[in-house]
Parts: sequence; C-alpha cells; structure tokens
Amino acid sequence: MTTPGMVSRLDLTLDPDPRRVIVRPFVPGESVEVVRQRVAALFERVVRLDDDETRHLLQQTLQRFGSRHHDLEATFRHHYDLVRQRIAGDGALSPTARLLVGAYFSQEYAVEAAALCNPSIVLHPDQSDLSQGQLRTAISLRQIGEGHLSSIGFATAVLSPGARIEVADRGGPLLAGRRGSAKHRRDLFAAGLEEDGWHDEITAEVLSALPDRFDDEDFERALGAVPVDRRATAAAHTSLERLREAIAASYAVSFPADVPLAQRVLWPLTAVESHGMEDARFVRFVGDDGEPAYHATYTTYDGRHISVRMLSTTDLQHFEVTPVRGPAARNKGMALFPRTVRGHHLALCRSDGETIGLTTLDVQNRWQQPVPLHIPQHGWELTQVGNCGSPLETDAGWLVLTHGVGPMRRYAIGALLLDLDEPERVIGQLPGVLLAPDEEDSEGYVPNVVYSCGGLLHDGTLWLPYGASDTRVGFATVALDTILNAMRV
Repeated sequence: MTTPGMVSRLDLTLDPDPRRVIVRPFVPGESVEVVRQRVAALFERVVRLDDDETRHLLQQTLQRFGSRHHDLEATFRHHYDLVRQRIAGDGALSPTARLLVGAYFSQEYAVEAAALCNPSIVLHPDQSDLSQGQLRTAISLRQIGEGHLSSIGFATAVLSPGARIEVADRGGPLLAGRRGSAKHRRDLFAAGLEEDGWHDEITAEVLSALPDRFDDEDFERALGAVPVDRRATAAAHTSLERLREAIAASYAVSFPADVPLAQRVLWPLTAVESHGMEDARFVRFVGDDGEPAYHATYTTYDGRHISVRMLSTTDLQHFEVTPVRGPAARNKGMALFPRTVRGHHLALCRSDGETIGLTTLDVQNRWQQPVPLHIPQHGWELTQVGNCGSPLETDAGWLVLTHGVGPMRRYAIGALLLDLDEPERVIGQLPGVLLAPDEEDSEGYVPNVVYSCGGLLHDGTLWLPYGASDTRVGFATVALDTILNAMRV
C-alpha cells in the first residue's frame, strides 16, 4: 500500500554522463605471462621511435586529451613509473619519451557511462555566500561504468525555501584521488587479524613493536625488526605477506583544494575494491566534543566477496579508508548514527541479509551482534528489508528511511521511528510505502527500483534523493510533520 499524497517528486534528475572520464592505467594482455610479454614488446616499440616522432605523438596526444583531464602529463609520468618496474634498461629515456610511454599505458574510462544511482545527501562544509533559508549540501553518488565497475562521485546542491533545489554544474575534468599513507590504529589492525583467524608469533611480534597510531613507514620498520632467521621460514613469509595485505586495506586519498567537489572521484585502489565501491552512506557526525566530521560506510566487491569499509573526512578533500569489523559488518548496508547515544557509537545494519538491526561499537572497535529492529512483514518487503541511510534526528525520535523488496524484486521505500534515548525501541512505522517505482522507474539498468543511501532534514522538510532503476537520480520531498503524523505505533 502506498501512502497517498505524501511525497512530491521534483522535476529534476541527474542522468549518467558518458563525458565524465578519468584516466586509468592500461595494461594489454590477459594472463600474467601474456601481459609480461606484451608490456615489454609495446615498451620496445615506443622507445625505438625517433625523437621527432616521439615529440609529435606526445604533443598530439596532449592536444587531443589535455583539456579533458587535470594535469595529464603528471598522470602519464605516474603510469610510466608503474610500468617501468616491469622493464629493464630504461635509464637513457628522455623525459618526452617517458611521458609517451606513460600515454601508451593509459586509457580513458567513463565512470558513469552505464548508470548513476543510490545517492546520499549531507550538509556541505562550506555554507558561505547563501541567502536566508538556503542550505548548501554535498551529494554522494554511485557511478557505474563499463564492466559494472562502481566508484564514488559527488555533486553539490543548494536547497531553498519552497522545496527548490539547484544542483551545481558537474562539468569539467575529473580527478581520481591519489593514494597516500593512512594513520593506522593498532587496536583496529589487531582486531582485523583476529577476526580473520590470523594470529601467530610473527604477527604478535610485529604488533608489539607498533605504537597505538602508526603509518606505513612505522609498519615497515616493525616488519624489518623481525630477526632474519625468524623470517626465513615459509610460514613466516606467509605471515609477513598476510600482514602487508591487511595493512593495505587502510589508506588515505587526497585531492587538490582547487578541484571542485563534483570533479573528485573515489576510485577502487585495493584488491578488495577491485570490482567496485558501492552505495556510500554519508553522515555528518558530531562528536561528544562538538567537532563535526563526515563518515561513510560503503560496500567493497572483489569479484567474489563483499566487505564493508568506512570513509572518514573533515573536509571532503582528504579521506581516510579503514575496514569495518565485527559480526554486524558481514553484509551490505551499514548506516552510522549522526552522534553517540548514551555514550555509544551506533549503526543500523542488515547482517543476516534480510532484517534491519541495531549494532553498537565495542571498546575493541568491533560492531557487536545486532539487536533486531524490523523484519520483513508487509507484502512490499517480504523478500528483505534494510535502511536507506543514517537515522535522521527529530524531536519525535530517530526517523529511519527503509527499503523493502517485494514481488518481481521491486524495491520501495518506507519509514520507521525509533526512540531517541532507546533506539532499540521502534515507536512508529509508516503504514504504507513512502516512495515506490512509477512507470518511468520500471525501465533502466536494474528495473523497478527506487533506493536511497541517505536523506536530509531542512526547514521542516525531508529531502530524499533516490536512485531510479539504478540508472538515474531523482529527488523527492515530504513535510516532516506529515510523515511523523502518519506514523503508526
């Protein structure tokens, strides 16, 4: 049952734009041996070119593609550095030849050529130069390109009285963030190793040599401190490699300050993300000290397994990426509360794949076994239920947008209300569906779906961006009083 007359759909959509491209490394070949042979052969063909042709080809390439990207020469230089590790005898190459080698090992990738969907919306850190009643927001987007490979993109929008929204221009060259070293936490690193069942004398020795907070250089020093004779065995080698894999799961990504938010792309950078970063649920979290930060949980996919990671940032420019651990983090769709409750960090989850639960972060930074909040019970949600983003705080309680899956895998959006002080108590439920697919939503990359990763409250209105058929992004509004008054105890 759809709750009639409650939601207003806005006459605005964000459609996938195949012109939005980034530069990725290109390595020809399939199997490891074929790749090695073809990389070497292509490299040799490029370096045999004479200086004039080398200069001409590079100039032509930069003229053709330079305006589509930020600092294309720096990208070519980086891609040359990646491939030179596979090649011997490159010491005599000129800077021009090295850039051209980098160009041959590069390709454009249209990050949202297939689809654009599953947004979340938060308060933008910059609220300058606005009129009374306006609010600048940051919108995260799931971008899907060739091969169903997902990345995280952004848009900026200003909300105005009268349910008006203006999305800033998303044009211009895109930039995938450059990876850097993260500040790791020893307790979280140890918890991850224990959860993965990987703990022996070598790991214990390395952990004991690490400070509470450490970077990649500290980690390499701790590995190097293991005596040579202890590292010589096959078992020790396996342990050290496993430690390196575990530490690589945490990293940092940064963007230049002069690159607008809409041009920033969070691109898969680790093995666990190799097949995509999906459905980021951003929330503006205000700590007990009053300091705000942005966090987002998202799903990683490596082609076989999913896992949960968290993005943390204060400015949407420098991001720290860390694994999410514990029994509650074993499925998609975690959503963090925007503040602590009774001194605890809380999150919504769906660890069993079909039930909305409430989980608490313990002292070891593991999300505990969840308390069930809502199980599939209505016809439109009998397959599974989950959240549509972080809870929204109101005077009446925590407003939780939900999604349910019904016949023919049709996704619709509903709502729950949780007690402010005891959020394990459900105190209200929308009797029907808040937002369901209409005729237009029945066609797309994944038909019959409306889905959101987070809404926003502003000026007495719930703003709800949503993915339509995993193809485009739409926007809807509903008066907060209207949805709260419709809640059934």
